[in-house]
Amino acid sequence: MDEPAETERAADDGIGGFLRSRRARLRPEDVGLPATGRYRRVPGLRREELAQLAGVSVAYLTRLEQDRGDNVSDEVLDAIARALRLTANERAHLVHLARNRHRKGTAPPEQRQVRAALQGMLAAMEDVPAYITGWRSDILAWNRMAAALFGDWDGTPPQKRNWIRLLFLSPDHRRLFADWEARAAEAVGALRLDAGQRLDDPELAALVDEVSARSPEFRRLWATHDVKEKSHGTRRLHHPVAGDLELSFESFRLPDDSEQCLTVYHAPPGSATVENLRLLASWGTDAARDALRHPR
Repeated sequence: MDEPAETERAADDGIGGFLRSRRARLRPEDVGLPATGRYRRVPGLRREELAQLAGVSVAYLTRLEQDRGDNVSDEVLDAIARALRLTANERAHLVHLARNRHRKGTAPPEQRQVRAALQGMLAAMEDVPAYITGWRSDILAWNRMAAALFGDWDGTPPQKRNWIRLLFLSPDHRRLFADWEARAAEAVGALRLDAGQRLDDPELAALVDEVSARSPEFRRLWATHDVKEKSHGTRRLHHPVAGDLELSFESFRLPDDSEQCLTVYHAPPGSATVENLRLLASWGTDAARDALRHPR
């Protein structure tokens, strides 16, 4: 009984769903086409309008959106990306979807251990929160300050140490982020990028199904098909021990393992956030963990 729904979701998560979502966000006048006063059955660009802009036939674009196009050339993908005004991340996602949509039986990356030297580096970073994430936004390793800031993940089962699950299913983490909506949208966009690279990853599909069933916010954001990978920026948090914090962050793909990413948070010297982090460090991980579970 569930198979049709699963098939429909899988199809919508492929290249057709992505192209339709990108067409829907553009109006004809946005791309230099004349606006018409006629009733438009679909929001945004019609399929024939995108075909005209990209220089391909409507029949070809229809096959592509129905996941029936084979051997799509780089030139065609570039033309579609330009017509849809895709960002660099969106263009990469389109290529992944086009190249991987018929790839079956490819093993997703195993959740590997973080190298001992990296574990030691995290421990040595005593004054700043830092952690390493892997495929599907899984949290693999962290230092003492990260545990004090985000809660002691040692007490979380390994399969639950995942930013998607924490942001959408943990009330503690939802309260922690003052900019929760922006943080949640970024996390879903990053997961979309991962999904495009391995469309047949059963664990990622299970994660999407689980959180979709429990969180209407996740369902809404997932349905936008937005993709993004934010490597730096600012986070605003309201911590039950340290109070209001405004932290800059930098994320780096590890050079010998593109599936693992190091994220480091920091604040300007002498700022109120630095002083609040020192307070948090003096309280220790246990006090921070208890406060996160029982906020004032």
